[in-house]
Amino acid sequence: MAGWPWGAPGGSLRGNGCALFNASLLAPGGGEGAWPRPSWLASTLACILIFTIVVDILGNLLVILSVYRNKKLRNAGNIFVVSLAVADLVVAVYPYPLVLTSIFNNGWSLGYLHCQVSGFLMGLSVIASVFNITGIAINRYCYICHSLKYDKLYSNKNSLCYVCLIWMLTLVAIMPNLRIGTLQYDPRVYSCTFAQSVSSAYTIAVVVFHFIVPMIIVIFCYLRIWILVLQVRRRVKPINKPRLKPQDFRNFVTMFVVFVLFAICWAPLNFIGLAVASDPASMVPRIPEWLFVASYYMAYFNSCLNAIIYGLLNQNFRKEYRRIIVSLCTAKMFFVDSSNEVADRIKCKPSPLMINNNLLKVDSV
Repeated sequence: MAGWPWGAPGGSLRGNGCALFNASLLAPGGGEGAWPRPSWLASTLACILIFTIVVDILGNLLVILSVYRNKKLRNAGNIFVVSLAVADLVVAVYPYPLVLTSIFNNGWSLGYLHCQVSGFLMGLSVIASVFNITGIAINRYCYICHSLKYDKLYSNKNSLCYVCLIWMLTLVAIMPNLRIGTLQYDPRVYSCTFAQSVSSAYTIAVVVFHFIVPMIIVIFCYLRIWILVLQVRRRVKPINKPRLKPQDFRNFVTMFVVFVLFAICWAPLNFIGLAVASDPASMVPRIPEWLFVASYYMAYFNSCLNAIIYGLLNQNFRKEYRRIIVSLCTAKMFFVDSSNEVADRIKCKPSPLMINNNLLKVDSV
């Protein structure tokens, strides 16, 4: 799937789990010409994964609770943000802990079923993340570049339908892996992952349609937005020049940063897979194992970044994070609406841009 870790060549792991155990005994670095692993590597990967799991769970729960509690955050655009948070949570509650167990045991000892479920959920999360980021970009594009049609296109009902469509497409996209048998254990990364060696054509199709095409769509949307913002600043006379408040600008930039970091974290692994699939026989030995492992765990790490980005760049999320944490620390009920403060309503008034009587809006994330 898009951004999936690309497994080493290997046979099917069906059966009573013995093949899984045998594969786990093929310790990374054990083969001819393999990269000798330093003794500290496993503990380093475990620390990275533990940090990712903790921040992923706590951060994305904060995101979901913030949208639930704060009316200012309950808008059509943030339905996609919540959906993205759910996609990130999926890997933190099941696949990542199993990978952590595999690191501690120096091999997969959990059996075939857990391997398949772990690989399936990991792929589900990654594809859902890609599709949700694409949905967010299209939402931002419609909101800013086609603002007069936005309310009709993105009513709450329509937005929920779009999110349901995203998850349906995600399920359709991942189902072929169960039939083709591409979910296999890769001892290099201690994970049950998508094995590119099963079908080079399928691997190329996965990278193209689940990563490259969505990224092109996102780039187009954000490029159009940036062009429009620059045109607004340059072409309007100074007297009538609309002003975009710093907070409004950060609200738009937030989701752009989410996309950029996702692309940075997942692009290396996707292009490694694309290169290997183009000519497995010659490319597999030429891909350094350290590069493969580093790109894989960099992709893992991305699942905990979005909540941090919202807190750093979006004032409404930052304030709500603080309220939730204070509520928990003081043992108050936090499943309540926290957006009725008069001072916050005054400070957080939207500041739309007006261009020739056409509304150019920049709202909260």
